[in-house]
Amino acid sequence: MCVRRDGVQERGDLPEQLQVPVHLPGRGSGVRASLQHGRAAAQPRLPFPTWSAYVPLSLPAARDGAPCVFGGMVYRSGETFQSSCKYQCTCLDGAVGCVPLCSMDVRLPSPDCPFPRRVKLPGKCCEEWVCDEHREQTAVGPALAAYRPEDTYGPDQAMMRANCLVQTTEWSACSKTCGMGISTRVTNDNAFCRLEKQSRLCMVRPCEADLEENIKKGKKCIRTPKISKPIKFELSGCTSVKTYRAKFCGVCTDGRCCTPHRTATLPVEFKCPDGEVMKRRMMFIKTCACHYNCPGDNDIFESLYYRKMYGDMA
Repeated sequence: MCVRRDGVQERGDLPEQLQVPVHLPGRGSGVRASLQHGRAAAQPRLPFPTWSAYVPLSLPAARDGAPCVFGGMVYRSGETFQSSCKYQCTCLDGAVGCVPLCSMDVRLPSPDCPFPRRVKLPGKCCEEWVCDEHREQTAVGPALAAYRPEDTYGPDQAMMRANCLVQTTEWSACSKTCGMGISTRVTNDNAFCRLEKQSRLCMVRPCEADLEENIKKGKKCIRTPKISKPIKFELSGCTSVKTYRAKFCGVCTDGRCCTPHRTATLPVEFKCPDGEVMKRRMMFIKTCACHYNCPGDNDIFESLYYRKMYGDMA
């Protein structure tokens, strides 16, 4: 530990109140991130999905930690910084995790706004939704571009408790476009009515599957390809005890992306080589939607947040 002449700790272990737990759904769930002294108030509790894109599911606890090189700058482990006006990032033992400062909500086409799109307005950092007036005419009238009404739910009387209105956000988009990833949400559905972050495993599609070859002639998309045989899921060297005939989202050849639209959350047991059995919640896809509301190819952070999943209250 290094101590300056004024007695302020510059490196080393920080006080307990400046240490923020980061819970990972893998086997090692005790990662603790130390925030840089003097910056504890700069959004200390980071939403988890971004970490999953950069940090393995199991990590040793960070002490001094390795520094991070990002955008040509070097940051100490625990240091928080803004990579741009859109993202706030934190260095954690050589890995960088970022959270968006702009709203990443999704707006599907509707009768009132059949052609929504996000635009960059002059003088503003964050993009905003606008409705185009252009309507394509068909033989039966104006066409709605891939209109899909989203599933919505009103307040459930069973979720009204004394002195607590239970509130739960939608699950975030899966952190990976293929293979095993992480999806999160925030809820106060607990005994203390306190907001907490929950996570679940998710797999939009297997990475090794070549789905384009299954697109029928004359079609541009395969929305939910059929899997020929049941599969077992793998997580950090552990394998699911049961086999599953799961649904996955397909692909398009015309620039559209296919993502989960309605999902369910079910417990899955994994057995590890050392005999340990662990249970994790996992997303199971019910339906997918193919659309043009895809994140920019050069925006790796936005891809984690841009599409939300609806219809899952589990």
